[in-house]
Amino acid sequence: MVRRRRVRRRIRGSDALPRLSIYRSLNHIYAQVISDESGSTLAAVSTLSPELREALKSRRNLEAAKTVGRTIAERCLSKGIAQVVFDRNGFLYHGRLRALADAAREAGLKF
Repeated sequence: MVRRRRVRRRIRGSDALPRLSIYRSLNHIYAQVISDESGSTLAAVSTLSPELREALKSRRNLEAAKTVGRTIAERCLSKGIAQVVFDRNGFLYHGRLRALADAAREAGLKF
């Protein structure tokens, strides 16, 4: 909780530069692109999304995180969002979180 507040103190998403927020649970990983100015979610993907649910063999490994990262980047680019602010949500930049971020960068999203 303390790390989350410390990170969010410096990070704020706007309509021009939204925030890519990541949440990682034990079994799933979630990614949302949020505009804090309007208070709306512009795009969201998780391992529970219907199109990814059948495609993934396991929902809790690096491959699942990479798939979520590529999918969120594709959705952002289709909506005209080319650059975002990365919000790690208090999680350490390691493992599945890093795999998601790297896959989103490779798909064309800029942080």
